[in-house]
Formats: sequence, C-alpha cells, structure tokens
Amino acid sequence: MPPQSLKSAAARQTPALPKVDDGKIDFDTIESLFFAYRDFVSDPDVILSKLDYGRAHHRVVYFVSRQPGMTVADLLDTLGITKQSLARVLKQLIDDGYIRQMAGPEDRRQRRLYPTLTGRELALALSEPQSRRIDRALEGLGPDAR
Repeated sequence: MPPQSLKSAAARQTPALPKVDDGKIDFDTIESLFFAYRDFVSDPDVILSKLDYGRAHHRVVYFVSRQPGMTVADLLDTLGITKQSLARVLKQLIDDGYIRQMAGPEDRRQRRLYPTLTGRELALALSEPQSRRIDRALEGLGPDAR
C-alpha cells in the first residue's frame, strides 16, 4: 500500500469529473452503437489480419481509394492524426504496393497519394462486407427512410 503522500498526489492529479444524472443517458443506444461498430469492422479485420495490417491501414486505403490524388496533408486532416502516426502505416502500404506517392504537379514538395490496382482491390474487398451489413440493416426501409 502506498504511503499517504503518494495517495494524495494521485488524488490531486485526477481531474474532477462533472456530476451526471445517469437517468438521462441512453445506455441502450450507446451499447447498440458499440456492438454495431464491433460487427461493422469484424469482416475487414479478418482480411487485414491476414496481411498483418490493422484498422489504420484500412482507413488509409479507404480514403486514398475514395479520393485518388489527395495530399498527405489532406489525409492527415481527414483522419485527425499526427504525421508520426501516419508515417509507419503509409510506408508499409507504399512498400507493399497498395499506395503510390507522387510529387504534386505544381509543387514538387507536395505528396499526392493514389491507390494502385491492388490497393483499390483491397479497399473494395474491405468495403464489400460492410456494404452488405448496411444493406441488411436498412432492408425493408423505403428510399426516403434510407
């Protein structure tokens, strides 16, 4: 058991949390979203694991395939991550032949990203089961409700 002074220091470092009325929290919807997300990413996770890739690789391949020619800066902004976080993942995808990086036509310092044919095929393979899940979830809804 830590000395009293250490306990006090730990208590001081814990931020004060706001008081919340748990009767106003929609736990059922929160849990539904947790489970929906778990299921939504499960099929792509299986494909990614066979390549020793993770969800960060999925996001990069997805957005570069959806917006070929996007800059690294645009991708960083879209993903809301740091350069360091993106660097390792992007290097793997480039080295493995899924993404191409080219200098911008006007500004050679600008790096534009393009999917290779293999990268586009990977993006489609990851998106197809997700699209099927969405279609099943929205089955029976009219076009206006979708």
